[in-house]
Amino acid sequence: MAISERALRYLGSTRNIAGSCLALLGLVGHFLGLVGAFWPVVVIALYGVGALLAPPERVRLTISHAEVETRALRADLDGLLRRIDGRFPPDVHAAVQALAEVIGDVLARADQLTASPDQLHVVSQTIRRYLPASLEAYANLPRRYALARRAGRERSAHDELLAQLALLDAQMGKVAEAIHRGDEQALRDQGRFLRDRFGGSGLDLT
Repeated sequence: MAISERALRYLGSTRNIAGSCLALLGLVGHFLGLVGAFWPVVVIALYGVGALLAPPERVRLTISHAEVETRALRADLDGLLRRIDGRFPPDVHAAVQALAEVIGDVLARADQLTASPDQLHVVSQTIRRYLPASLEAYANLPRRYALARRAGRERSAHDELLAQLALLDAQMGKVAEAIHRGDEQALRDQGRFLRDRFGGSGLDLT
């Protein structure tokens, strides 16, 4: 696994790209008749020259504040999921897992999320306060009482929990949509810049 990961990293490295570009020039020279019978040696040599002369990859050891915050939130969410495993009915678990997937997608966009303090607050409170409080209140009820239907139109505790999970899921969906809208706007801005600079674009989103 470690070897394959290193190989994949090298395939996308500056050294491999530079070497491949020079090797491609060698192949073009061969097809144009500019390189003799020793063209394989020339291609390999050009690849080696490109790989050796390419600038080294930049090393990134620092972790941004956005990554620190979202990693902590991710750890808290994972810890909560471990604590509730096997404690709730299947439909509750399914709803929680669906909510966790939306939250995970949001947390993966660390820079975009932390750029909006309001959205970050909602996500943080959902993980550390709203979701645990709803699950804890339900878990402390006797299972038979939680599932029992109420007279009239009053929800059972089970239905109430599912409704609260649906509300949280809807709110996290709004946060995810806002982040994606920001990404789309960035794409539109880039499109306008390219059209102004080069004129015309096949990726016209306006």
